[in-house]
Amino acid sequence: MSALPVPATLAPDDTGHLYLRVSSQVAELIEKGSLRPGEKVPSVRRLSAQFQVSISTVVQAYRLLENRGLIEARPQSGYYVRPRRWTPPPEPELCLKEPSVADLKVGDLIMQVVRDYQAGSLVRLGATCATVGLHSPPALHRALASVARRSAQRGVEPDSLAGRAAFRAQVARHAVASGCALSPGEIIATSGATESVHLCLRAVCKPGDLIAIESPTFFGFLQLIESLGMRAVEIPTYPRDGVCLDALAFALEQQDIKACLFVLNFANPLGSCMPDDKKARLVQMLAEKNVPLIENDIYGSLFFGKARPRSAKSFDRHGNVLLCDSFNKILAPGYRVGWVAPGRFQSKVEYLKFITTDASASLAQLAIAEFLANGSYEHHLRRLRRIYAAGIASMSEAVAHFFPAGTRLTRPAGGQLLWVELPAEVDSLELYRRALQERIAIAPGPIFSAKQKCRNFIRLNCGNPWSESIEAAIRKLGCLSHDILAATRRTASN
Repeated sequence: MSALPVPATLAPDDTGHLYLRVSSQVAELIEKGSLRPGEKVPSVRRLSAQFQVSISTVVQAYRLLENRGLIEARPQSGYYVRPRRWTPPPEPELCLKEPSVADLKVGDLIMQVVRDYQAGSLVRLGATCATVGLHSPPALHRALASVARRSAQRGVEPDSLAGRAAFRAQVARHAVASGCALSPGEIIATSGATESVHLCLRAVCKPGDLIAIESPTFFGFLQLIESLGMRAVEIPTYPRDGVCLDALAFALEQQDIKACLFVLNFANPLGSCMPDDKKARLVQMLAEKNVPLIENDIYGSLFFGKARPRSAKSFDRHGNVLLCDSFNKILAPGYRVGWVAPGRFQSKVEYLKFITTDASASLAQLAIAEFLANGSYEHHLRRLRRIYAAGIASMSEAVAHFFPAGTRLTRPAGGQLLWVELPAEVDSLELYRRALQERIAIAPGPIFSAKQKCRNFIRLNCGNPWSESIEAAIRKLGCLSHDILAATRRTASN
């Protein structure tokens, strides 16, 4: 086999890892058709010699490509480009065409779905948590045990208002990857991102105020806004590029919006990621209107590309962006450790933190700080990204194969979620009820809308390694969707 048409030597990518650059080069050749489906890719030794990298580097690169579904290993033969057995369906339509104001009354429906998730022996395709093993690496347990032995007194004594200094220092260091230059003093530790967002909403708004949100949006945001007696303005949001800035500008002119609450990097449930230039425009637009932006960036580190997307906070020059983040979706959900950098609203958020929960768990902060400091966190993230990318690829292929014709789905470049648009006749709440009878849990579209729209949408979690039980569950969901579709059409024809 002739040498690949790529440079003879490679420099590390932006993260410093050669294997990512190798995998990127080979993936590009596959996408461009230089390496065709069914064709053998160069052997590990050949590519090692051509790129002048170690054999272990090439093996890592090929494993990543295998996880992404681009190549496959054949016993005693080598690696081959995986034949494309399916064509990606179109992306979903917009759930909302223009801004819409809503008085929220979705709490009961959301809590019913949440309670249903608690039942045992379910295939959980709706919740955003992964299996415990993925989120609780042994290195974290060792860090917790080490901190508990060395700092037993510090772990049980009352915490400072803003959180442990070691934790805030590590958060500030890692925030550089998102483009943020934060000092530890600008950071407040919280009990997860939910508390961060809750504190921020209370700091910048009061009951009756209008909050601009994405449509669809994370149902937890809807619950928070409803519980605080506030109202929502749903803004049309594209499956790939996020919030429509023209629609937001129109809403800002027409409505007295007091704050925006967005997930700009791999949003829940869309998986959309706003381009960095649009984030800069968004931050400038809101600064000119003096409208605070509450940015939840919990998925920003779960990118599949070469570099982490920037946070909107990185473009903020006036303290107008309140950045919320958490380790709950990436690391140890049970630790309940998050943080917020509230900009010019810091004093108000500190006050609300004090009167709400006073402080956050010390030992968990110290353990995560050590985990961040010793390099284990970056290794853990790389593993999660590989698993999530492979899970989204496998889930997308299964949905395309088993669901009814006309089904659409997103193509996220990070995160762990797929947003699926079913044919208009398929009611996702009916699908949800039938799936529960089969011991399968999904997230129906209406819980992601202030007005319970998105009736023919569902959210699927791709955060677990692909398995026969997951594939069987998707096959069953496809059958149930076909049944609902056929019954609806029969009724309509009579």
